[in-house]
Amino acid sequence: MGLDVGWNKTAAIWGARNPETGVIYLYSEYYRGQAEPQVHTEAIKQHGPWIPGVIDPAARGRSQKDGSQLLELYKNAGLDLEPAANAVEAGIFACEQLFSGGMLKAFTSLSNWYSEFRMYRRDQDGRVVKEFDHLLDAMRYLILSGRDRMTTQPQKPVPQIVYYTVPRRDGLDWMAR
Repeated sequence: MGLDVGWNKTAAIWGARNPETGVIYLYSEYYRGQAEPQVHTEAIKQHGPWIPGVIDPAARGRSQKDGSQLLELYKNAGLDLEPAANAVEAGIFACEQLFSGGMLKAFTSLSNWYSEFRMYRRDQDGRVVKEFDHLLDAMRYLILSGRDRMTTQPQKPVPQIVYYTVPRRDGLDWMAR
């Protein structure tokens, strides 16, 4: 999961990698503004609290509201997060390469992601226009720093059946416990 946090908009995008083909699928999004970190955390945990993620490295900075570190607030609320790399051009290049090679695909249900994707552009000087790009930043964090953190849900251990002998009158001398 890639996470871009802010007061005006907090965005998260979930991706899964097919282990056989290596294709990464963006399959779910979270997109909400003007809410406290606890509200975002509870919504994000609904996707699976075990899912690790990467977060905007600026979240290590101070919140304008109370001076606390946003990264610590999200971690203390139960999210498994690490700061992401914030190399904008390298991240855009990595995403473009994966898209053009068919190794990064997005589900059509990601309506907010597609809205941002259609508006993503550069200005006349070739710089990325940094507005309406929260889910795309979250995707960039995921691709640059979160690919190695993609994992499947931890499996519960299969209980082992232990057999022991029990003397019985009917001639059967074993039973499962």
